[in-house]
Amino acid sequence: MERRRRATPGAPLLFLAFLLLSSRTARSEEDRDGLWDAWGSWSECSRTCGGGASYSLRRCLSSKSCEGRNIRYRTCSNVDCPPEAGDFRAQQCSAHNDVKHHGQFYEWLPVSNDPDNPCSLKCQAKGTPLVVELAPKVLDGTRCYTESLDMCISGLCQIVGCDHQLGSTVKEDNCGVCNGDGSTCRLVRGQYKSQLSATKSDDTVVAIPYGSRHIRLVLKGPDHLYLETKTLQGTKGENSLSSTGTFPVENSSVDFQKFPDKEILRMTGPLTADFIVKIHNSGPTDSTVQFIFYQPIIHRWRETDFFPCSATCGGGYQLTSAECYDLRSNRVVADQYCHYYPENVKPKPKLQECNLDPCPARWEATPWTACSSSCGGGIQSRAVSCVEEDIQGHVTSVEEWKCMYTPKMPIVQPCNIFDCPKWLAQEWSPCTVTCGQGLRYRVVLCIDHRGMHTGGCSPKTKPHIKEECTIPTPCYKPKEKLPVEAKLPWYKQAQELEEGAAVSEEPSFIPEAWSACTVTCGMGTQVRIVRCQVLLSFSQSVADLPADECKGPKPASQRACYAGPCNGEVPRSNPEGTAKLLGGLQDVEELYDWEYEGFTKCSESCGGGVQEAVVSCLNKQTRELADENLCVTSRRPPQLLKPCNLDPCPARWEIGKWSPCSLTCGVGLQTRDVFCSHLLSREMNEMVILADELCHHPKPATVQACNRFNCPPAWYPAQWQPCSRTCGGGTQKREVLCKQRMADGSFLELPETFCSASKPASQQACKKDDCPSEWLLLDWTECSTSCGEGTQTRSAVCRKVLKTGVSTVINSTLCPPLPFSSSIRPCMLAACARPGRPSTKHSPHISAARNVYIQTRRQRKLHFVVGGFAYLLPKTAVVLRCPTRRFRKPLITWEKDGQHLISSAHVTVAPFGYLKIHRLKPSDAGVYTCSAGPAREQFVIKLIGGDRKLMARPLGLQGEEEALLLRKASPKEALQTRKHHNEIFANGSKAEKQRGPAADAGSRYDDIIARLLEQGGWPAELLASWEAPGSAERNATSEEDPNAAAAQQALLRLPFTVVAEQTRLDDILGNLSQQPEELRDPYSQRLVAQLAQDVFRSHLAHGDQLLRPSEQGLRPQAAPQPRQHVSSFRSSLRASSGEAGGGPPRPHRKPAILRKISAAQQLSASEVITHLGQTVALASGTLSVLLHCEAVGNPRPTISWARNGEEVQLSDRILLQPDDSLQILAPVEADVGFYTCNATNDLGYASVSIAVTLAGKPLVKTSRITMINTEKPAITADVGSTIKTVQGVNVTINCQVAGVPEAEVTWFRNKSKLGSSHHVHKGSLLLTNVSSSDQGLYSCRAANLRGELTEDTQLLILDPPHIPTQLEDIRALLSATGPNLPSVLTSPMGTQLVLDPGNSVLLGCPVHGHPTPNITWFHGGQPVATTTGLIHDILAAGQILQVANLSGGSQEEFSCLAQNEAGTLTQKASLVIQDYWWSVDRLVTCSASCGNRGVLQPRLRCLLNDTEVNPGHCAGKVRPAVQPTACNRRDCPSRWMVTSWSACTRSCGGGVQTRRVTCQKLKASGISTPVSNDLCTQIAKRPVDTQACNQQLCVEWAFSSWGQCNGPCIGPHLAVQHRQVFCQTRDGITLPSEQCSALPRPVSTQNCWSEACSVHWRVSLWTLCTATCGNYGFQSRRVECVHAHTNKPVPEHLCSWGPRPANWQRCNITPCENMECRDTTRYCEKAQQLKLCQLSQFKSRCCGTCDKA
Repeated sequence: MERRRRATPGAPLLFLAFLLLSSRTARSEEDRDGLWDAWGSWSECSRTCGGGASYSLRRCLSSKSCEGRNIRYRTCSNVDCPPEAGDFRAQQCSAHNDVKHHGQFYEWLPVSNDPDNPCSLKCQAKGTPLVVELAPKVLDGTRCYTESLDMCISGLCQIVGCDHQLGSTVKEDNCGVCNGDGSTCRLVRGQYKSQLSATKSDDTVVAIPYGSRHIRLVLKGPDHLYLETKTLQGTKGENSLSSTGTFPVENSSVDFQKFPDKEILRMTGPLTADFIVKIHNSGPTDSTVQFIFYQPIIHRWRETDFFPCSATCGGGYQLTSAECYDLRSNRVVADQYCHYYPENVKPKPKLQECNLDPCPARWEATPWTACSSSCGGGIQSRAVSCVEEDIQGHVTSVEEWKCMYTPKMPIVQPCNIFDCPKWLAQEWSPCTVTCGQGLRYRVVLCIDHRGMHTGGCSPKTKPHIKEECTIPTPCYKPKEKLPVEAKLPWYKQAQELEEGAAVSEEPSFIPEAWSACTVTCGMGTQVRIVRCQVLLSFSQSVADLPADECKGPKPASQRACYAGPCNGEVPRSNPEGTAKLLGGLQDVEELYDWEYEGFTKCSESCGGGVQEAVVSCLNKQTRELADENLCVTSRRPPQLLKPCNLDPCPARWEIGKWSPCSLTCGVGLQTRDVFCSHLLSREMNEMVILADELCHHPKPATVQACNRFNCPPAWYPAQWQPCSRTCGGGTQKREVLCKQRMADGSFLELPETFCSASKPASQQACKKDDCPSEWLLLDWTECSTSCGEGTQTRSAVCRKVLKTGVSTVINSTLCPPLPFSSSIRPCMLAACARPGRPSTKHSPHISAARNVYIQTRRQRKLHFVVGGFAYLLPKTAVVLRCPTRRFRKPLITWEKDGQHLISSAHVTVAPFGYLKIHRLKPSDAGVYTCSAGPAREQFVIKLIGGDRKLMARPLGLQGEEEALLLRKASPKEALQTRKHHNEIFANGSKAEKQRGPAADAGSRYDDIIARLLEQGGWPAELLASWEAPGSAERNATSEEDPNAAAAQQALLRLPFTVVAEQTRLDDILGNLSQQPEELRDPYSQRLVAQLAQDVFRSHLAHGDQLLRPSEQGLRPQAAPQPRQHVSSFRSSLRASSGEAGGGPPRPHRKPAILRKISAAQQLSASEVITHLGQTVALASGTLSVLLHCEAVGNPRPTISWARNGEEVQLSDRILLQPDDSLQILAPVEADVGFYTCNATNDLGYASVSIAVTLAGKPLVKTSRITMINTEKPAITADVGSTIKTVQGVNVTINCQVAGVPEAEVTWFRNKSKLGSSHHVHKGSLLLTNVSSSDQGLYSCRAANLRGELTEDTQLLILDPPHIPTQLEDIRALLSATGPNLPSVLTSPMGTQLVLDPGNSVLLGCPVHGHPTPNITWFHGGQPVATTTGLIHDILAAGQILQVANLSGGSQEEFSCLAQNEAGTLTQKASLVIQDYWWSVDRLVTCSASCGNRGVLQPRLRCLLNDTEVNPGHCAGKVRPAVQPTACNRRDCPSRWMVTSWSACTRSCGGGVQTRRVTCQKLKASGISTPVSNDLCTQIAKRPVDTQACNQQLCVEWAFSSWGQCNGPCIGPHLAVQHRQVFCQTRDGITLPSEQCSALPRPVSTQNCWSEACSVHWRVSLWTLCTATCGNYGFQSRRVECVHAHTNKPVPEHLCSWGPRPANWQRCNITPCENMECRDTTRYCEKAQQLKLCQLSQFKSRCCGTCDKA
């Protein structure tokens, strides 16, 4: 039930006062409102739904009374109540059910629509006629009448419009649209007359569609109405309308009244289904039904969303459209549905701008140039450039690398690659005479590459069409001087065939004969008609076609003509023109004629060329050359060619095109094909490819560099790592670095700020799909027996890991069948005691071996027993046995790292107590556990890598970070990492205690084994077998190693594994834990060396000679050994022992290297020994080089060697001797370089270099580093490096050279030799106080007699970020970015700008520098990208920051950080945001002058800087608490109260309406009481209670009768008829049509039946196809318009309402098969006569006839 709210006491009196004050004649609104306080807030709504009322009060600020009202009302809660809420008036009546009336309880029902007092609560006792007024007024918001929106407020009925506004007169139109114009529906009215019969007792009156309103049907007669319904969902229903009443049908209210002679059916609507009104025959006479209703226009135009933008960037536009929408089915339909309703006006499209962001750089091409050749293959080109377009549409060219994200468009392409048209000459005709000399003719056609007759052939090369012929038969008349011209038929035929083809079955242009010349003398014109025609074979007639049906150019229809000289005109000598115009038919004496005169030069020098005969015009009499115009062109001899220079051409290089560049920047490569060829024949295009040696000229390059410029910095992501999960949602990572590909092909790694594009993701989700269902096995239960053999079971649940990573339990039917072996297993405890014998209580036992195994040689398979540790080589097969007692072997189970093991292709679990692993791989490392009942033993397997290091465990078994450290670190660092993690050698037992029982027991011996593998004391032959298995012979014996053969034999005697007992290793670990920390490291070296000695003692007879630690303090010294076997491990031991020896302490000193002068070297020396500071020249006979280095210092320095700045990698050829000398055996060219000896201790280091050159060639000491200097006043670098420094610095570039003889140094800058002004000292170049002019490439060239060498250093001058001296550029940029936006420039000291909240602002960061600084913006110390709630945009490459919608949170300081390689610069700016706040003013005047509603309300104002603004700006601020006080609580003077006007008595033509006027007085208590009218008359004039209404004329549409049905035919039997429609009054007076525009206009045109339109198209059968196959066949038929009844032809325009059928069509267009040669057209004989068989189009269609010919 709806919640009711109690009306405020006194509301009727207040309302009465309001009515009296509002009716008083008052001053202007401005004068009146100036005495009132502001309106108070609205009260709570009187209802929660269904429409209630709310009021607002104000008080008078004047001591006198104020004019106007002090209360106002508005509607509220204008939402429909739920159906269960019931009627609001009924709720108020039922509230009195529990109150006795005259001592009795009643159930009260509402009495509605009381005409006298609709706002009093009158109720009727249920079941009785008792009607009582239970309350003088209903609650505010109660409807006055059930069918009206008017509501009662303070007991008075107030008008409410359909817009739910008080006092509004807005009403719904007939379509149900509030304040509508009736355009969404149409009025349907009509009459039905029953024509029922005995066989048809029911008929449909009218179908009223869904949504119709205001339905009214009146049946007059004996028949009966009933309803059928159909909902939108298809549900059908029927209602018989058997009795009078109002009842719902398909949620629509139906009011039915049944009278003896008529029935009335009303439905207000809107209908919620389709209603079909039917009539049932129930009387002897006919009935009529009149109906009227408003039918909705269910198809309406609906505006669409904006279409996609016309441009993806740079500013485009987008439009809306309109679509026709079906309101019933809620779907879009064809536009014609909406055009059906004239009321529907299609909305005009809207346009808006979009995608205003600037476009990225793009390739832009100019139009292609014209083709270089019209045929035969040409080329065309265009220019392609990289451009950027700004938001204003300005296009500017930029660097090409900005467009490299898309391939560059081609700049050259071939064109017109078809063959040029050629002349084709037919056979000669017979001679025109039978005796003597005559002429013969032939047809010459210009044929294009498609075989079509066309134009475009060169007239100069056209073969002649006539020539002289001689018949040997003598004539009996004098021989003619000139040949007899062709008779007319031959000449005409040759001329026609030359100019155009005859009519054929293929549409073609056919010219008629030329007209006579337009003049009788002189120059004129001739014209002719050219038609597109086709030959119709069935009728042998010619049909005209449209011009576009014919292919090819249309022949000329006009030409010039010459009719001879006019009277008195002396003709000019132009024999050629005369011959052309007169066709050469004049029989005149020719003075000039053509003759051959030699040949031109050969067109080719080899391979076959041609020579052309030279044709000249000669005077027959004088034999002199004459102008070619004097000879008749038609008689010019044909072109005569002869071959020449037929010898093959010599071999030459054939060069192909360069391929596209492999890279767009950096440095790419282009390749091309180059081969040696031999041209045999140019005519046959025959070429032979030869060997390269046969081409004598140098071979052109096949590879070249391209795009040699630095790429812009870009992100380079590495490959994704494997997903962390195989399913169920995992993650994968990759490394993303900012790099720049340089012009030399190298990569320069840069800080991330240098890459302007957004950084690609370094982590992404993967395997985002659900895992397949799987069984999750729970723990095993206890054994089922307490002794002997029993069973264990475990349960399993079916689970599925979802793509979100969440694991969920699912139905077990979704998992695969669970094998029985996984849910039950046998178990064996101690044997049970036999009866009468005590129990032995022996449990199962596993016989373990506590050993540590190290594999030393490759072996296919090794056998072990559980209980130990094995360090093995990969790809070895392992058999692991688990020997047990008192336990059945088939019951043994195996685990790996705690996971149950089952047999697979890689691991075999045998039922006999052993485990086999096939070919070890890294993932096999781990802890293997053998279980025999309660007994368990483990075996640990680790793998040894190719570098004699323990392989890191896979990431799944070891932490990713630790694995990454071990993978990246050097061997020494890897060892230190392990020491850090395990602390075995550093902290001993203390670390053991810290690790506790949870420590990884499988890694207990890893550190000691790692040291054992790395300590270097292993036999060399064993090391070789590790480094390269099977290649131990590589360390072959030499002159210096007499024991190598014995060592080789010793290797064969080594075992496959060496074994150490675990107890021995445990003792070592225990001893280490007892040592002081400072002695622990040397002590560990001694113990490890001792362990290595002991391990091999039992296997090698000369083990003491091969394995010997050298320090005297640790163990006795053995015999000296060859240099090859002295290890770095022994060297370090010697160094430490020397320091640990006895004697007085020496003073500490820095290292110093002793320089000694070596003996002079000879290039032929086989062994070279030298000290530091010398130069070694390698010769072809040099077998060994020994470089000495002696250093002193305390502590004793550590010696290390480097070559060209990189650590020397020792090998079997490069050895470190016991005295720290470096020996190079069999030196090669790769060993050339500067060798540096570095001596280091705690106090410093020293280094000296030795140069090793190849045969004395120059050598330059180089460095490949990049040095960046921003602070030091001077820097020094070796040549070869890149130097980046600021200005004003002294730069020294060292060029240390070596060579025999000594090399001379020359310096160049940008490949130009430096002058004497530059400071060059000992090969070094000094540049003082460098500036930007010093930037460039500096080259050092070292040269001597044996060669020269050049090295380069690039010097780049950096300019740190700084503020430019001129700020006009940044200010112009700000103005262009936001012309109307406030802006501020940052500065190092900070700037400030005051703004209003909600504004936008531009902040500029003026900065210059080289390279261009990268700018980062911060807000409150945080990057703007991470600041929440800040709406910003970074523009102009970071120079401008745009901040929008400023608020209080924007007031923190903004700063821009500009940085490049030279330094940084920070500038700041602050924004001050003015804020809004509430202000409480003093109390204003009372809100009412009388009654009980007057209050003094403190005034709240919203202020911005003490200026009042719209209160909406303070919506988010806390309002101060204000407390109103009562005032002016006194009786009001009497005033007039009026009701709403009644409805007009007439709808047009003038009516009246009335209202009730009473005099009432509002008391101080709030009660309004009627008083005498005289009291109100003294105050104000009585309002009128009657007024005129609806004064407009009554008009209607009238129309004439329909005219005759004689309009144009629009269909079969259909024409159009018309009638006149006009507007008139009901008295018959005609008015303009605009007067009736509000009424629906009747139609003035309709379709009608016409016998004259009973016509249709009649077609005959198709004729036979003119061809059986190919593309040339067609057929035709007759098409005519005939009358349907007489079948006689009628004018075709009568059939124009339907499309005219085609009268001809193509047929049999399937390709002709080549298997059978036959004619496919009937005109082949004619083609043969005309000698057209040589043309391909006739040859194929007339195959049979042409072959016979």
